[in-house]
Amino acid sequence: MQGTNPYQYALSCLGGKWKMTILHHIHHHGTIRFSKTKKTLPVSEKVLSQQLKELIEDGLIERIQYNTIPLKVEYILTPAGERIIPALDMIYVWSIERMNELNIEIDPDAFLVHTQKKYHKCVSQIIDNYEQLCDFVDENNQIPHNK
Repeated sequence: MQGTNPYQYALSCLGGKWKMTILHHIHHHGTIRFSKTKKTLPVSEKVLSQQLKELIEDGLIERIQYNTIPLKVEYILTPAGERIIPALDMIYVWSIERMNELNIEIDPDAFLVHTQKKYHKCVSQIIDNYEQLCDFVDENNQIPHNK
């Protein structure tokens, strides 16, 4: 009897191009709506729709439909989705550190969406390498949400 490799299972749940970003986005905002997310993330409507469907199928997010006119739909993290967030945080920090070591250019938006204190140590050490981002840092060496 052959079982499923846990790493492969995790990759199947998180491996879509936008899945980790979507999960973080929901975690950060509490809930998301399709139309607002489509405007916020540089992802096509088709890809966003597919990634959301797969995250629902994998039990990481839940789709809540309200009986209103116009129709209102929101997405929230399930308990399983909430449990994956610490792992995503570790992957994010590792990625920033590793990309910095390899001199791989980091998308400046990656710093803007990860402004919580838990990322500050990693981001503040590396942000010095990104002069173009210095305009975003306030007097407390924080990245304001409104920029």
